Amino acid sequence: MLMPYARKKVVEQIKSVWLIILYLIFFLWLILGMKVTDASTIAVGLGAVIIGLTFFIEGLLLGLMPLGEIIGIRLPQKSKLPTILIFAVILGIGATFAEPAIGVLKAAGSSVSPWNAPLLFLLLNKHSTFLVYAVAIGVGVAVMFGMLRFMYNLSLKPFIYVLVGSLTVLTILALINPNLRNITGLAWDCGAVTTGPVTVPLVLALGIGICRVVGRAGSGSAGFGVVTLASLFPILAVLILGLVFNAKVPPPMSETQFFSPEHRAQVLNLFNNQEEMLGAAFWSTDEENQALLFDGGAKEMLEYLRNLAQDETKRRQIFGADPEAMFRWAVEKGSENQKLAVFGSEEAVKQAMTQYAFQPTRLDLSDLLRRNGLAAAQAIIPLTLFLIGVLLFIIRTKLPRADEILLGIFFALLGMMLFGLGIEIGLGKLGNQVGGKLPALFQSIQVSDQQQTIINFDREAVQAAITPEGEKQHFFYIQRDGKYESIPFHESGYDPKTNSYTFIPTKGPLFGPGLAGIIVLLIFAFLMGYGATLAEPALNALGYTVEEMTVGTFKKSLLMQAVAIGVGAGIACGMAKIVWSIPLAWLLVPPYLLLLLVTWMSTEEFVNIGWDSAGVTTGPVTVPLVLAMGLGIGSQVGVIEGFGILAMASVCPILTVLSVGLYVTRQRKAELEDAGSPPGGRR
Repeated sequence: MLMPYARKKVVEQIKSVWLIILYLIFFLWLILGMKVTDASTIAVGLGAVIIGLTFFIEGLLLGLMPLGEIIGIRLPQKSKLPTILIFAVILGIGATFAEPAIGVLKAAGSSVSPWNAPLLFLLLNKHSTFLVYAVAIGVGVAVMFGMLRFMYNLSLKPFIYVLVGSLTVLTILALINPNLRNITGLAWDCGAVTTGPVTVPLVLALGIGICRVVGRAGSGSAGFGVVTLASLFPILAVLILGLVFNAKVPPPMSETQFFSPEHRAQVLNLFNNQEEMLGAAFWSTDEENQALLFDGGAKEMLEYLRNLAQDETKRRQIFGADPEAMFRWAVEKGSENQKLAVFGSEEAVKQAMTQYAFQPTRLDLSDLLRRNGLAAAQAIIPLTLFLIGVLLFIIRTKLPRADEILLGIFFALLGMMLFGLGIEIGLGKLGNQVGGKLPALFQSIQVSDQQQTIINFDREAVQAAITPEGEKQHFFYIQRDGKYESIPFHESGYDPKTNSYTFIPTKGPLFGPGLAGIIVLLIFAFLMGYGATLAEPALNALGYTVEEMTVGTFKKSLLMQAVAIGVGAGIACGMAKIVWSIPLAWLLVPPYLLLLLVTWMSTEEFVNIGWDSAGVTTGPVTVPLVLAMGLGIGSQVGVIEGFGILAMASVCPILTVLSVGLYVTRQRKAELEDAGSPPGGRR
C-alpha cells in the first residue's frame, strides 16, 4: 500500500528537478565538450536531494503544517495582539533556521578572498552564524508586520514604498564604500533564500487563520503579501549587519599587504584564531605571502611545516578534519621546498606524488551524516518544541494525532539531513563545475578539476613550435583512450627532483574571445531560468490561485509565462553582472525604481500577486544551484564575488507580472465598458 504512494511522492520531486539538472549536464557535454567530474559522487548527491526533499515535504505535511494550521486558527481566538505578534516573530525566526537552503549561505564563504572583500569574507566565514541570525530576525519582523496587515486590513503598498525606498538608498550609498559594495549582492540574494518550503506554508497558515477570525478569509489579499515582506526585511537586516561590522575590518588590499605584519591585528579579526588564518594562507596564497606570517620568514615556515607533519592534532587545526589534507595540499599546491619539509626526502616526495596524484579524495560518509544530521536537528527540533509548547501552554489544547505529527517530525529531520548531504556532494558540486566551465564560451580557462600529474616524465618528449610572430612554444603529446593530445609544457610545472610534470588542461574560447561567447552564455542563462521556473510546482499552485481570484481574467498560463520570462531575464542579467563585473546597484536600482511606479499604478490585488510571485521562483533546488553557479563563474572570470543572480531573478518576475497585470486590468475595464454600452455606441 505504501509503495505506490512513496513512488508518487518521489516522482513529484523528480519532476521539479530533472529538467534543470539534465539541461546543465547536456550543455556541459554537448556545447562545452566537457564531462562531469566525480559524476558518480554527484549522482549519489542528486539522489540524496530527491529522496531528502521527498521525506522533508512529507514531514512538513504530516508534522509541522498541522501544528501551524491549528495554531493559526486558535491563537487569534484565545490570545491578545501582543502574544500573537511575539509568536509571529519567533515563528519567522524558527522557520528560517529550518529552511533547507539557508545552509548554502554558510558554504558560500570558501570561494571569497579575504584580501579582496574582507567584510564579505567575515560574514560568510567567522560570522556566518550572525548572518543567518540577521536573516532570521528579518523574517521574524516581516511575519509580525504581515500579521498586522491581515488584522487591520492594511495595504501592502506603503510597506513596499518604505522598504524598497530604504533598500535603494542603502544600496546606492554602499557604492561609496568598497567593503559595503561587496556585500550588496549577498544581502539581496538573502531575500531569495528565505521564501522556501518551510517559511511560506507556516506563515500562510497563520495568516489565513487570522483572516478567518477577523472575517476576511475570502478576501483577495488573504495570505498574500507576507512572502514579499519576508523577502525584503532580511535584505535590510543583512545590510545593517554589514554596517555594524564594517568598522572592524580592514579595507580591501593586495595579497602581500594583507599578510604583512603591519595589518596582522586587523586581519586576525577575520578569523576565529591564528591557526585558521594560517590554514587560509596555505590554501589560498603563494609561498612568498605565506612566509610573511612567520617572524623568521621562509626558514621558520619550513620548520613549522616539518613539525606540523608529525603532529596530527595540530594538522587538523590548520588543514581541517581530514588527517591527510596537509599531504594533499603539499602535493597539489606546495612548492619544492614545502614538499621536502612535509615529506622529509626527495624519495618520499616522489612516493607521495604517486600516491596522491591519482588517488581520488575519499568521502567521509560518517562525518557527512553527523554534520548534516546535527544541522537538521538544530533547525527542526527547536521549531517543533516551540510550536508544541504554544499548543499545550498558550492555546491549552492537546496534540492532535500525536503519532502522525511525531512521524512527520522524524521525516522532516531525515529529509533535511539527506538534503543537506545532497547539496554538499551533489547540487553544490554540479553548480560549481558548470559555473566554473561556462566562461570557456568566451575566454580560455584552466579546468582545475582535471589537474593531472605525470610521474616519471621524460623531458626529452618535449617539442617546440613556432607561432606566426616567431615566438617559440613548447609542448608534448599525451596518449589517452587511444588518442593523442597535445599539452603545453611550462617549466614551472616540471619538478626535476621527483621527475614529474603537473599541468591543468585549458579550454576555450569556444566561440572566440569577443561578444559571441557571452551572448551564448546569456541565452543559456535565460533558457535555464525559464525552463526551471515552469517546472516549479509552487508556480502551478500560484497560477491556479490567481486564476480563481481574478475570476479567469488573469489566466494561469499567462501568469506562468510572465514569471518564467522574468526569471530567465533576471538570471541572464545576473550572469552579465558577473561577467562584466558590473556593480549590482546599477542593475538593481533602476528596475526597483520602475517597480515603485508600476506598483503605484497597479491595483492592490495585482500588487499582492506580483510581489509574491518572486517567492515561488526560488525553490530549495534552484537557490543552491544558482548560488554555486554564480560563485563558480566569478572564480573563473576573476570578480571579487559572484552574488546577485538570485536578486535579479527576484526583481524581474515582479516587473513582468505587474506589467501584465496592468494590461489585464485595462482589458477587463474595456470589456466592462463595452458590456455596459447601449446598442449603437458607447454612453
